[in-house]
Amino acid sequence: MVWTAEQAGQFFDHIVGHRLYALFRLYGYRGLRRGEGCGLRLIDTHLQARSIEVLNQIVQYGWETGQAQPKTRESAAVALDEGTADALADRLTARKAERLAAGAAWAESGLVFTELDGSPLRPADVTEEFQFLVRQAGLPPIRLHDLRHCAATLALAAGVDMKVVQAMLRHASESTTSQFYTTVLPEVARAAAEKVALIIPRTSPGPLGLPSGAHQTTMDGPEDHVGSPEMTKPQVIDVMTCGGGCAPPGTRTPNPLVKSQLLCQLS
Repeated sequence: MVWTAEQAGQFFDHIVGHRLYALFRLYGYRGLRRGEGCGLRLIDTHLQARSIEVLNQIVQYGWETGQAQPKTRESAAVALDEGTADALADRLTARKAERLAAGAAWAESGLVFTELDGSPLRPADVTEEFQFLVRQAGLPPIRLHDLRHCAATLALAAGVDMKVVQAMLRHASESTTSQFYTTVLPEVARAAAEKVALIIPRTSPGPLGLPSGAHQTTMDGPEDHVGSPEMTKPQVIDVMTCGGGCAPPGTRTPNPLVKSQLLCQLS
């Protein structure tokens, strides 16, 4: 279950200003897993380069939590769009204010997203907060992990190359990514076909799909219909592609040495 682009936009508009806005944006825009977002470290956040490295995650063992390496380490670097980088910068500014407010009670974890006292977030609490915000926004319910699928699906729909989406999701291979999102691929393929068609300049589509500038003649005389099942319908001939020397169907070309005018132009 994934949201449409409009629904995703509605959700992020609704949570602007929320303390975990940047975290949810990483899930929905860059496809991080839940634990990877909770485990993002300060040393792995590079705002000037507009990138992060996904090298740590928060895992939950019952009620307790711990830190561990991510599920996959392929392509650990994840590029950030400008809006997500700005949201992370705002988060780091708020983190400094929270540290000052906590004083001696601050528990430095080295993480970007923390509790108000600096301790790591519990992923289960992040999921619960997400579900509350979704209900509040009046959107169809999806899982927090589905924000990762939203990121991938919307990227593919936007025309992002499969290899780039693979790197964003840090899948081990491109085939893994395509297997997950096969339902999106036909739509992406059709969009790609339309993009290719649009870059070919045309002044006219041409009659019946013929090349622009081609002419057609219609052989529709009464004698052509007598005793000939093949001639029960008008026969359309493209005189551009036969060089003006075309004969009616079933007869030989008067001069087989005469090339098509179009072929002459291309040879």
